[in-house]
Amino acid sequence: MSGAPVTARRPRLNVGYGSWDLIWSFVHRVLVVNLGLAAANLPLLVALYVAHQPWRYPVFFGLLSLGIGPSLAAVFGYLRRADDDERAPAAELPRAYRRLFGRALLRWTPCVLLIAMAATDVAVLRDSAWGLALAPLLVVAVLVTAGSGIVAMATLAYDAPHTRGRPLLAAAYALLRRWPLGLMNLGLLAVALVIVNQAPLLGLAVVPGCVLSVVWHNSRAMIESTAPAAAGADGPDGAATRPDDRAGTRR
Repeated sequence: MSGAPVTARRPRLNVGYGSWDLIWSFVHRVLVVNLGLAAANLPLLVALYVAHQPWRYPVFFGLLSLGIGPSLAAVFGYLRRADDDERAPAAELPRAYRRLFGRALLRWTPCVLLIAMAATDVAVLRDSAWGLALAPLLVVAVLVTAGSGIVAMATLAYDAPHTRGRPLLAAAYALLRRWPLGLMNLGLLAVALVIVNQAPLLGLAVVPGCVLSVVWHNSRAMIESTAPAAAGADGPDGAATRPDDRAGTRR
C-alpha cells in the first residue's frame, strides 16, 4: 500500500453567472435607494444629528418629517420599475420623486398631523385619570395611521386602477385587510430606525434599501389583495364572465 498523503480538496463556491447578476442587481437597488432616501431627507438627518433631544422641537421636526412621504413614494416608484427591469437606471428614482412629490405630500400631510395629535394627547393624558384608558387607543391610532401612510405611498407608486382617486382609503382598507403584513412593515422600519440611530453611517449605507424592499413587496401584496375579485364579476384574465359564456351552459 502506498503511504502517500491524501490531500483534502478545499470546497469551492460555485455560483453561476445568473446568480451573480441577481446579487449585483439587488446591491445596486439597495445603494440607489439608500442614496436617494438620504439625499431627499438630508435636512431632517442633519437636524437629528445636531439636536440631542428632538422631541423638544415637535413643530420643527414635524415640518421636516413631511418630506419623508414623497421620498418613500419615490423609492417605491423606483422599486416598482425595478420589478419589471432589474437594471432600472438610478435616474428613475429622481424622476419618480418629481412625478409623485405633489400627490405624495398631499396625502402624507394628514398622516403626520394625525400622528402628531395622537402623540400630543398621549403626552398630555399620561398622568391623568383618562390616560390609562385612552393611551392604548391612541397608540393603536398612531400605528394604523403610520401603516396607512406607508401603504398610501406605495399605492401612489403602484398606480392600480382600483386605487386611483382614493389612495388613503384604499391604503387603510388594505392595511386592515392584511394587518399582519402591516405590522411586519412597522416592525421592520422600527428595527431599521434603531440600527441607524446606533450606527448612522453603516446603517444608512446598508439597512434602508433592504428594509424598504421588503416593505414594498408587502405593501404591493396588500394593494393587490384589495383588487376586485376575479370570481363572480371578473374572469381569470380580468374580463367579465357572463353566464352563457361558461362552458357547458345550457341553451
